[in-house]
Amino acid sequence: MKKFNNILVFGATSAICHAVLKILSEQTCHFFLAARDESRLAAITQDLKTRGATISGTSSFDFNHVDSIQSCVDSASNKMGSLDLILVAHGTLPDNELLEKDINKAIESINANFTSCAAIVLESCQRLEAQGSGTLAVISSVAGDRGRKTNYIYGASKSALNTLLQGLQGRFSGTNIRIVNIKPGMIDTPMTRDFQKGLLWSTPEKIAPAIYKAILIGKSNCYVPSYWRLIMLIIKFLPAAILYRLPI
Repeated sequence: MKKFNNILVFGATSAICHAVLKILSEQTCHFFLAARDESRLAAITQDLKTRGATISGTSSFDFNHVDSIQSCVDSASNKMGSLDLILVAHGTLPDNELLEKDINKAIESINANFTSCAAIVLESCQRLEAQGSGTLAVISSVAGDRGRKTNYIYGASKSALNTLLQGLQGRFSGTNIRIVNIKPGMIDTPMTRDFQKGLLWSTPEKIAPAIYKAILIGKSNCYVPSYWRLIMLIIKFLPAAILYRLPI
């Protein structure tokens, strides 16, 4: 079985990411963990240690600072050597109505969900290309598959991210570098605590095994849970006149 020895994680405090890291910890991996919230990062670090993982280093910083992203990748490489996997789980889920009323907050959301994420992705790809191998896995969202009236600003950011990843998949086709785009549907996490839950909702623990498998095989696009692939296929091909009447 393929094994990831050295893993760099951006957004380690994400609930979905944490669930995946628990599975990876069973391989006694070496982690370098980066996140914005220092106290939550410390808690995640301790949890992974108790599960058998080796923490080679941590870094807490604002992901909007491009120079800090480069420094983080450098630090991880210096401490662990080559990076087998870079996992990116950075992002926010804002209130679309609030963003509609406040342009500054809308720009902040776009920077968090695309601009800073793109900087991480591009810097990571440079490192993987320099070493000639590795996997970059990015947690995006099904929201990027089609613009919908309830979340179009967030969705636009994820659409841009999906396009970036698709282009990188083409660029590195035929090489030893894999680009994995993970698209969760509606997942019960701290970011969605205020949402009303229903039958289509899942949890980080339930989707983590599928994410791990997708990373392991280098799957280009992974919808989790898997039924979201069909749901989004239907939504993408719905006539606009019908889509606009739906409360989504």
